[in-house]
Formats: sequence, C-alpha cells, structure tokens
Amino acid sequence: MHSTDHIDEHIETLLSDVLEIYGYDFTGYSRASLKRRIVRLYELDNFVSFAEFQYKIRSEPSYFKRFLEQVTINVTEMFRDPEFYKTLKTEILPRLGTYPFIRIWIAGCSTGEEAYSVAIFLKELNLLHKSLIYATDINSAVLENAAQQMIPLSKIKLYTENYIAAGGREQFSDYYTANYSLGKLNDDLKTKIIFSTHNLVSDNSFNEFQLILCRNVIIYFDRELQTKVFQLFDNSLEKFGYLALGTKESLDFSAVSKNFERLNSDKIWRKIH
Repeated sequence: MHSTDHIDEHIETLLSDVLEIYGYDFTGYSRASLKRRIVRLYELDNFVSFAEFQYKIRSEPSYFKRFLEQVTINVTEMFRDPEFYKTLKTEILPRLGTYPFIRIWIAGCSTGEEAYSVAIFLKELNLLHKSLIYATDINSAVLENAAQQMIPLSKIKLYTENYIAAGGREQFSDYYTANYSLGKLNDDLKTKIIFSTHNLVSDNSFNEFQLILCRNVIIYFDRELQTKVFQLFDNSLEKFGYLALGTKESLDFSAVSKNFERLNSDKIWRKIH
C-alpha cells in the first residue's frame, strides 16, 4: 500500500463490497476515522496485499464479523457523563413514570453499559417493572457481549464513582456479583432489556418510544446521514418524548429541530410536535 489515493480507492471498493454482500452501509461514516481503523486492522492481521484483505472480507463471513468489530466504535462505560444521568434520574424518568408503560430505545448501545445503567435507575425509581429497554447496535458481536451482563472488575471503581456522582442511592456493589476478574450484573436488570441488531443507516423505526438515547454515535456520521437518523428518531418518538444525544452532538441545525424544544440540560430535547 503506497500512496494515500491508492488506499482511498481500495477502501471505497471495499465498502461497496461490504454493502453489496452484507448490507452494511458505511458510506455516510466520517472517512478519516473509518480509514484509520481499516488500515489498522489490515496491518494488525498482516495481509500481503489489500486485494487479499478485501477477498477475505468478501468471502469469509467470520472474518467480516471481525472487520465489523474492529471498525465500529465501541467506547462506553456505565453512567458515562454522570451529570447527564443525574438529569435523567431526577427530571426525565420520573416524568415517564406517569405513563402506564415505558418504552426506551438505546441506539448504538455497544456492549450494553448504557442499557444496564438506565435499568438500574429505573429500578431505583421503582419503574423497571413497567419498562422495556430496546438496546440496538449494528454490530452483533458487541451485542453478544452485552447479553452476558459482564463487567471487568478493573472498571468497577470507575463505574462506582460514576454511579455515585450520578446520584445513585444504593450500594453499587448490590447490582453485581464478583466472579474472578469479572462482575456479573444482576439478572433482574436484563429481563427488561431486549438486545437486537439495528442499522441506523438502513433500518426503519420499529416502535413508538418515550425516550431515545443515542449518545456519541452520530458524531461519526456525515451531515447527510445525521439528517436521515434524526428523521428516524423523530418518527420513532411519541409526542412529548425525549431524545438524548452525546456531548458534541446537537439537533439544533437539523431539519427536525422545529419539532423539538431543548431542555435546560445541555443534551436532551423534547418532542413538542
């Protein structure tokens, strides 16, 4: 692999292969970070040529699965950005508590930390029994991890600090049992979470939700794809439902922004039309 133009050409062909064969559409993903991750995998797995790399992805579904794992972003932690969770717990979830049934969609859930975090706060507000959390991701491999309810004990200290800062009022250690180097989250949390694959780029809405969380996902999408995804969220939220985005993301300049009002807290919008 020599000049970058050459690499770019290869990457475009590769991505169109992936779309054609597996139905995964990466065309709207921001190029720089995607390219960086593809090149990293290519070098990591010691391919002789890009053609060989491309051929393996095309012809071996198990290797495509590895490709998918490596190029989609899976950075997540429990109660990440505790201020956000505090707002969720004190303002948003109690309002949803007035509904007979609560439906929440976590889009781009990665390995599930966010889904379990929301479940914990629903439980503390005594709302978990009448809630259902749909946690979806493009990447089936991370969902398999998510379903196992495991957290590395090396992260427990961080998660406990986040939980306390977010206004958790129990002992965080009551929510998992330690098992060698892993903590296993309690089964009752998982009974209210449905993990399934969903591609924000190509799949449609599948329910009417009162709350959608999609934090730090669309930051990796280009403008056109963001527009499409915001439209999808607009269609998937019932009136007066809430949409939560990540710290660097905003609905403000999107086509659907007229249907929403921004809450005083930074990253939450309420659908008013």
